[in-house]
Amino acid sequence: MGANRNHGLIVGNYCHDVLIKDDVVLAQTLGGAVSFIASVLDGFNISANYVSKVGSDFSYNNQLNHPPIVSQSEKTTVFHAYFVSDPSEIRREDRVLKKIRSCDPILATDLPDEVNFSFGMAVGIGGEISPETLEKMLDICEVVFVDIQALIRDFDEIDGTVKLVNLKDTKFAHLIPRIGFLKASAEEAPYVDVDEVRKFCCVVVTSGKDGCTVYWKDGEMQISPFSTVQVDPTGAGDSFLGGLVAGLVEGLKVPDAAMVGNFFGSLTVGQIGPPELDSRLMQKVKDEVRTRKMQCDEHDDESRFTKPSGHEQFIASLSAAKLVTARTVSPNVGHEVLDPNLGYTSNQMFCNNSIYEEPIKSIDAKP
Repeated sequence: MGANRNHGLIVGNYCHDVLIKDDVVLAQTLGGAVSFIASVLDGFNISANYVSKVGSDFSYNNQLNHPPIVSQSEKTTVFHAYFVSDPSEIRREDRVLKKIRSCDPILATDLPDEVNFSFGMAVGIGGEISPETLEKMLDICEVVFVDIQALIRDFDEIDGTVKLVNLKDTKFAHLIPRIGFLKASAEEAPYVDVDEVRKFCCVVVTSGKDGCTVYWKDGEMQISPFSTVQVDPTGAGDSFLGGLVAGLVEGLKVPDAAMVGNFFGSLTVGQIGPPELDSRLMQKVKDEVRTRKMQCDEHDDESRFTKPSGHEQFIASLSAAKLVTARTVSPNVGHEVLDPNLGYTSNQMFCNNSIYEEPIKSIDAKP
């Protein structure tokens, strides 16, 4: 999967995200894994077909580089993300996520019929990707990256709270041997059986401030994080996956590509919604990535999972790029932040939007 064959297929719905802290709405923004992934891939000029569905109420059509399919029967998927002042009051997680409503699923027939995609990304958020859809992706893409949330999320029938089920108990289990890379968060990993799945594909487990761990059949490797100030963790894993894929498309070995993933994950948690990537920063990162690729070409005999010499210097180069091109904080396009304590302001949107048709429900404080 080299930079000369970089046409991808990205599958997953956009959504409306509402951020709620202590039962007060803080912000509402464009959501969905594809929106975060597109920010990264577009920054690298990596071309891809995006297959997503929204309703006629979707609020961001004019702000997307990759327009979705508009459903004639269902509204846009909506998630409420609940935060509390002290996360230990509820769980060890940063948030409680509830699906308020779902748009139409993405069908196998919605995917293009061409069979020459160099990579695919199955990044569903609300159960919109079926086994049949994933199977077609595996048929028409050279290598498929899967975010485990697309396969193991279940939703409470009463309030839509996101629950997780064991991968082996899903209808996707038989497709795992055909997947190239599987990404899971530290909270999702126990539902995957990493030791079993790593026999078939590369598993990458993200751990927030602790970076990520790459598992493959014959080994594993911890990849260092980048320091950052967290504003909103939403989408960090999506941006990580976008960075990982971008690094691999650009020809990096897996450890270096995972480092690029960590880099973009760290940028995302410092913002609300899909990250705004400063053009100077992106140019610097692309220059560093391509320099790194040329350095590693001298060691083609190394395994793609072997940490290449100079890996630590690559970390330092990306860190320096982040510092040198530190952007002036500016409004994120297309979201409203209602809490000045978050440190961001923006254009007012959605004040009377249909998102608020659904009541804001309190978090169950029981463990």
